[in-house]
Amino acid sequence: MPYMYILLCSNGTYYTGSTIDLQNRIKEHELGKGANHTKKHLPIELVYFEEYIKVSDAFKREKQVQKWRREKKEALINGDLSLLPVLAKKVFIKHCSTNND
Repeated sequence: MPYMYILLCSNGTYYTGSTIDLQNRIKEHELGKGANHTKKHLPIELVYFEEYIKVSDAFKREKQVQKWRREKKEALINGDLSLLPVLAKKVFIKHCSTNND
């Protein structure tokens, strides 16, 4: 089963990945055989995951979530799904605002 997952690293950062074998992939991360980021910031903790039917969908979701700011990832992790559109608009407004000073 394909998965998109989020790990909390020891330095407080989040790592987002995808895999077809979540249990094995977590073990790899814990053994320092995962991504360079997690290897440098052990221990890690699995804080969120989603299951998919197709690997391509899990990978697509991984790439989407990787672009999110921390507060939007935390809303997803905490199940505050109603905050996701608000946080997305906040980013859009911030990036589109101009300074007319």
